[in-house]
Amino acid sequence: MLSLVLRLIPRALVSPRTAIALLVVGWRFRRNHWWARAPFLPLPARDYLRWRMYTAYGDHDAVPPVEDVIRYARWAARIG
Repeated sequence: MLSLVLRLIPRALVSPRTAIALLVVGWRFRRNHWWARAPFLPLPARDYLRWRMYTAYGDHDAVPPVEDVIRYARWAARIG
């Protein structure tokens, strides 16, 4: 997933709309009570991400294409 994040950063820097959408989705995906567990960052739970990848791509370890992530983020930010 780190490679995905590194490919999303330039897209977010070029487009403020994309950056905001990615931040909104990232915040929604955060683990519950993230502030109570190390590393104390609002990161998504690993098992949740694995489930999302399985339901979307049929593979727990799938890494989604950048365009899929951006399309989903814009859609999710638009619907609120």
